[in-house]
Amino acid sequence: MSLLLDALFNAVAYGHLVVDVLNGQRTVLFTYWSQEHGMSNALLAVISTFYVWAASLSQPVFGWISDRFGKARLLAAGGILWMTVLFASALFLPVEAAIICLVLGSLGSAAFHPVGTMQATLRGRSLLAGRETTSTSWFFVFGQFGYFIGPILGGMLLQAFGPPGVALLAIPALLVGLNALWRLRHAVLLPRPAPTAAAPRPAAARTFLMALALVASLQAWAQQNMITFIPKHLSDLGQNASIYGIISGLFMGGSALGNVLGGTLADRFGRQRVAAAMLTLASLPMMAISWVGWSWSLYLLIPLAGLLTGAVHSIIVVLAQRALGGGMALASGLTLGFMFSAGALGTLLSGPLADRWGFPPVFQMTAVLVLVAALGTRALHEQKPDD
Repeated sequence: MSLLLDALFNAVAYGHLVVDVLNGQRTVLFTYWSQEHGMSNALLAVISTFYVWAASLSQPVFGWISDRFGKARLLAAGGILWMTVLFASALFLPVEAAIICLVLGSLGSAAFHPVGTMQATLRGRSLLAGRETTSTSWFFVFGQFGYFIGPILGGMLLQAFGPPGVALLAIPALLVGLNALWRLRHAVLLPRPAPTAAAPRPAAARTFLMALALVASLQAWAQQNMITFIPKHLSDLGQNASIYGIISGLFMGGSALGNVLGGTLADRFGRQRVAAAMLTLASLPMMAISWVGWSWSLYLLIPLAGLLTGAVHSIIVVLAQRALGGGMALASGLTLGFMFSAGALGTLLSGPLADRWGFPPVFQMTAVLVLVAALGTRALHEQKPDD
């Protein structure tokens, strides 16, 4: 409770919420525009990839700026406000200009995430007696709840009022951005690194980082496949924007719940063990989704897939913060940027496969991806739960 009542944690947590409410409109809006303008699945994947790359590849740069120059307040609050203004503007523009505006707006998400993640981790160290995986997981819960509620609200507004109606979501985002601008005047600017155990041998360190990169990229690829293609899959099956918005939101709602579960279990039982179990189990609902077509069972299977894949997210970030050199914001930016970029690249590869094979085989391939990621966690034994 001390964490959830902390003003500084709340500033970045609610910032994460509204940033990802806006990010969550990507799949709903792109699906809507793809129907209106006859976009192929491959083109849909390309547009989605550019959006995610803009929001991810620049994250290490913003993290470095925060560590080097101490611009946490400007980057976090400014990122929220930048994204809000461009998002609202895009919804009143022709589709080509709107897509460009949304991509540029995603740079605000890139500015916010490294600083927000760093502040959340540090609050866990100071308020939760070092249980940083738990505090980081709560931070990501707010973001994933944004991805959960965002498509639901966006789908309903889109169904009722068209794209201009979705601009109503910018109002709470603006208020949260102004609150962050005020609260983050007390942000920690240049944190000292936490004490760590003796550094592993270089060969072991390289193996650990390679395995972590493999697990992170496959987990991100699997999640991005589900986020990008579930709405289009349901649209192809005859469901309207309200339905595929709700279903898309349920995936991220499951991810939000999974993040808390995974972070809490990891601090208790060990990060490698929890990551391996969750990724192995995630393959089951993903495989089932590929078999059932349109069915009410999707209201259970899709959030379950989100829960099990989302449980690994904060584990990966905390492992990387401890394993990578440099400042914490830079490490957070590198990790998140890598994960989002890898996921987007994977989706770019999956788009043409969906055009050729259809969505069920792509979901089956996604189930295999998380199984391979589960095997990759075997090399993450260097990090102990109490390190």
